[in-house]
Amino acid sequence: MIYYKTKAEIELMRESALLVSKTLTEVAKLLKPGISTLLLDQFIGEFIRDHQAVPSFLNYHGYPFNSCISVNDVVVHGFPNANELKDGDIVSIDIGVVKNGYHGDHAYTFALGSISDELIQLIRVTKESLYKGIEKAVAGNRVGDISYAIQEHTEKKYGYGVVRELVGHGLGKSLHEDPQVPNYGRRGSGGKMKEGMVLAIEPMINLGTKDVYTEEDGWTVRTKDHKVSVHFEHDVHVQKSQPDILSDYSIIEAAEKANLNLFCAERETLNA
Repeated sequence: MIYYKTKAEIELMRESALLVSKTLTEVAKLLKPGISTLLLDQFIGEFIRDHQAVPSFLNYHGYPFNSCISVNDVVVHGFPNANELKDGDIVSIDIGVVKNGYHGDHAYTFALGSISDELIQLIRVTKESLYKGIEKAVAGNRVGDISYAIQEHTEKKYGYGVVRELVGHGLGKSLHEDPQVPNYGRRGSGGKMKEGMVLAIEPMINLGTKDVYTEEDGWTVRTKDHKVSVHFEHDVHVQKSQPDILSDYSIIEAAEKANLNLFCAERETLNA
């Protein structure tokens, strides 16, 4: 069942989404080789609670951490651990919060230090595909229009693997609501979008095969060929004229640019 939100509910959801953005921004300031993902997860939990909210993921169907931190070939649901991050790691951080009864849920992928041109392109194209999908999130379009736009830009144009088993979703009082929003599909297919829908649109794009597997912990999803995967996610309010992005990447990108331990295409271009 799809739950349509009132304007007042949308503003509460914007507050939750922006808290996720602020949390990711603070994490971007901390990221460096030598830090553990477990330490980052502890910081995330404390930051969320300090802002009068609760981590959405903690104990969700038994998930034991505040966040999902997925490194290199881990697509999503990576368990934070004591292993130290190193130069060249690709780190996708997915965070959810619940505040005032509504969830915010989005993700951002960072690169530590120097990375190859191949990975620079994968990160750039995945982020581009997110916005191409968001462009289609307007009332009157169908969910498949979002799916097609993402697949067209990543798989058909660049030959990347678009994960089938994991999809975007509706968002609201529950962390996962209808409708499902796949990152692949046919234009004009799926349910018609209406004003008041809130969607978590989240391309999960692999450098190699689209095929994935889940580890014995029941959560960690890896690429079958162990090539890198990239994940970006925004919370989007469907409107008649244009999509309303509730989350904010600009503050995350500013912190990414300021942290010299992270690869930032904008900073590298300026320094070239």
